[in-house]
Amino acid sequence: MAVQEARQGPEPGAHDGGCACGDCPHGAREGHRRAVAAFLVKRDEFAAGQGLPAAVAHSASASRQWVSEELTQSAELVAERGRAEGESWLSRVWQRTACTVGAAVVTLLLVQSLTAIGAGWTTARTAGLLAALLVGGALTAASWLHRARGGALAPVIGEDNRLSTSRVVAAAWVLFVAYAVLVLVGRLAAASGPAERDALISGLDLVRGAGAVTVLAVVCAIAVLVRRVVGLRVLGQRLQKVRAHRPRAADLLTDDAGRGTFADIQYVAISAVALAFAAVRLARRPDQLPDLPWGLAVVVLVSAATYLAGKYAEGGRPVVLSVVRSREAGDLDGPIRTGDDIEIRGAGFVPPGAQTADRLSRMVVRIGAVHVHVPLVPVAGGFSNPTDAVLTVPVPAEVEPGRVEVQVITAAGVETNRYAIDVTD
Repeated sequence: MAVQEARQGPEPGAHDGGCACGDCPHGAREGHRRAVAAFLVKRDEFAAGQGLPAAVAHSASASRQWVSEELTQSAELVAERGRAEGESWLSRVWQRTACTVGAAVVTLLLVQSLTAIGAGWTTARTAGLLAALLVGGALTAASWLHRARGGALAPVIGEDNRLSTSRVVAAAWVLFVAYAVLVLVGRLAAASGPAERDALISGLDLVRGAGAVTVLAVVCAIAVLVRRVVGLRVLGQRLQKVRAHRPRAADLLTDDAGRGTFADIQYVAISAVALAFAAVRLARRPDQLPDLPWGLAVVVLVSAATYLAGKYAEGGRPVVLSVVRSREAGDLDGPIRTGDDIEIRGAGFVPPGAQTADRLSRMVVRIGAVHVHVPLVPVAGGFSNPTDAVLTVPVPAEVEPGRVEVQVITAAGVETNRYAIDVTD
């Protein structure tokens, strides 16, 4: 459907990405969608051998270079529209936060009203509703103040513009514990007798909420530690990170390439189950902090340790294993000469999340003192060059004959090891 729309052109009066209608959500979104559709049409046409000018059609290397340049320019437009769409999406998060908070408060009121039938309305229900209003009001106010940076999501968005699993889990526990304490505060403010006040104050004793407090401390420490670990691994070129156009809910369960990861999934699932259990305990015993059983608390701690170990294990530096002369069918075997194509074999050339054309076009191969941009070779549904394990680039005439070193620089800016090859006249 997107390809058909791109061929037909924009409808009369439709937004095309240059909309200046203030908070209109259609300008950036529509512009990005149309840019993606136009790029897909162009890529598929080039893959089928269509659209080549007669001046370069006679030369395989010239046509490949021309196609690569055309696709690179089109991909840069897609990336620009994607960034604009991401900024527009972030600016609207605070409105969605306000709607979500309002819906949550209304849902809580309905649940409390239904459960109060027969049992009657209690002080604990009033305290719970007031605590929800305070927490929701704080979230809405923070979202409005940081509306240009993602609203309430600003503290849980990582440096790569993706939702951080560790920060989201820690933020969920912080909000829940804050809500539980506010419920006790509300009940304490409404308490009439000293015995009731003493019982509520004793509900904050560590012996009652040791499990919940331990889990809170660990998940917050994990959030801080993971940020430090990822930052050090990126600076040490042991982990490749590329920036996303905007955060997505799927970031909580997947890696940068969009593949589901066991460490993230189990951490989110177990934390959600533990939070649900703690919420039920708070509803049953609103006079004390939810006493999370040590068995469940240990399960959460094991899950957090697994998540941290997964962060230490992920990634790796790209490596060049071998470089050979690329040979077409019918070519004679021979040494590498200037003008020949070389095939660089290795691993980790395409960082996770860098499979889009604008990121692939940023890959560079250093041959001696000459920097060669890796050409994009389109095929139906994607690109045959570059790939994560193989790159094909020409040896330019500027490379001096003799022994030279080959090094790949990925889209994340990480350099591989140097591999020496012999270039002849």
